[in-house]
Amino acid sequence: MSAIARRVQSILARELPVPTPPAPGEVSMRAVGVSVDRGRRRVLDEVSLDVRAGEVLALVGPNGAGKSTLLAALSGDQALAGGTVELDGRPLADWTGTDMAQRRAVLPQQHTVGFSFTATQVVRMGRAPWLRTPLRDEDDEAVREAMSACDVEIFADRSFAALSGGERSRVALARVLAQRTGTLLLDEPTAALDLGHQEAVMSLARDRARAGAAVVVVLHDLALAAAYADTVAVLADGHLAVHGSPREVLTESLLSRVYGHPVEVLAHPVTGAQLVLPHRSE
Repeated sequence: MSAIARRVQSILARELPVPTPPAPGEVSMRAVGVSVDRGRRRVLDEVSLDVRAGEVLALVGPNGAGKSTLLAALSGDQALAGGTVELDGRPLADWTGTDMAQRRAVLPQQHTVGFSFTATQVVRMGRAPWLRTPLRDEDDEAVREAMSACDVEIFADRSFAALSGGERSRVALARVLAQRTGTLLLDEPTAALDLGHQEAVMSLARDRARAGAAVVVVLHDLALAAAYADTVAVLADGHLAVHGSPREVLTESLLSRVYGHPVEVLAHPVTGAQLVLPHRSE
């Protein structure tokens, strides 16, 4: 074997260090003055936001407000026209793709796979960042746990392409959970799901936050944001309108103004939980 071949083999065999996840309450990700342009139009304008470990942060707002664009900017999948995004205290540009994949997992809106992989194989893709680390020994356990949590074991051996939209969404979420990162970025994870699975997905997000993860989730359903988020960021026309706890942020006056439709915020008659509903005259 040549010296170069031995050197390559040595590099591939070397185990990479495992990052230490942020402690509860610490800033996992930070957007500072983030702006994004699409052609000549500014779709996100100087948004600054902290993402903290141990919390579910819901991004809400009307269509075109910039929610998914902000999530893409946080994930590093969206070029910035201005500002910076930091992950674990360092700009995204300082991290390699593997570095980022070990620190944050991303669930996009669209779930496509180019080849005929089974559901299990898709979930196992979430373990790729840990291939050259001691955590590769957790692969089987992480995949089983994630598939069970997302209720997808029943079609484990079916082709991902043959699944329904909701089933693909759950398999894609299982891939994200199997990745076992300190930060989760979820873009409309409940969009294609029935009522029961919407609640299950948000319960999973809340459980991961309680276990110490930072979770950012784009939601259209304000009732889900009120029920499951620790903090809510309301976006409007590419700007951050307000950011705070659900009870501070989800008010009738603010939501009615942002959405251009009257909104009612009520207390549940039994539990007192916050209910957010569109106003209906009849």
